[in-house]
Amino acid sequence: MYTIDDLKTDRDAQITVGCIVFFLIAFPAYFNFAADGADGSLGGGVADYQVNGEVTYVLLDSGSESIADGDTWSMTYNTDAVNNADDLNIVGVRISMSYGEDESGNNAPFCTGSNAADTITGTAVHFDYNGSADGQNNGGSGAHEAMATWYNESMVGAVVSGLTMDQIRAQIDLMADGLGDHTVSISVDAEAGNEANPLCGQRSDGGEQVDYTVELMVFDYTIAPYIDTSDI
Repeated sequence: MYTIDDLKTDRDAQITVGCIVFFLIAFPAYFNFAADGADGSLGGGVADYQVNGEVTYVLLDSGSESIADGDTWSMTYNTDAVNNADDLNIVGVRISMSYGEDESGNNAPFCTGSNAADTITGTAVHFDYNGSADGQNNGGSGAHEAMATWYNESMVGAVVSGLTMDQIRAQIDLMADGLGDHTVSISVDAEAGNEANPLCGQRSDGGEQVDYTVELMVFDYTIAPYIDTSDI
């Protein structure tokens, strides 16, 4: 703890107290500026900016479908069914899937056949944006997700240089681009395992039961001027 006399004569004390006063003034101003920039009320020129944010999810649908081998289940959802969709920064659509194994065969003790892995493919589409991903049950169970996104994820959590606030916002806040139809689909490629004992007959797998959840991805963010304090 410094005394008044220290502040008059001790240069280290003067520097320390000066830094404390600087941060007490600068940090509230910094965060106020960040808040103003996030809602668009205050623009910023070309500089270094810190972009932070979080993706939350809005449920569109969930259910379970029995999908035959070689078939595709598909459904389209519109943001008209979402409350206040116009106020949301919708940046993606995601379908999450989980599935078991519906393969059947002879369960006699002398039958040695085993289940084969099946491939389940999920696809999400919104206008020209699309994403697809495969998953397998590996003869038992599995889960995976597929998503289509239309914002610059690389900016999130990063320091962005050489752009204005509005230019950054244009890459992470697409506004009306997220409205309209969102289509998801699930297809199944089922495989039956081999049975070595001819007395056991053939194994069969006509498809899979797939549980699914469809969600919109909503990105809430802040853009703030970046202050490098590493040298302080």
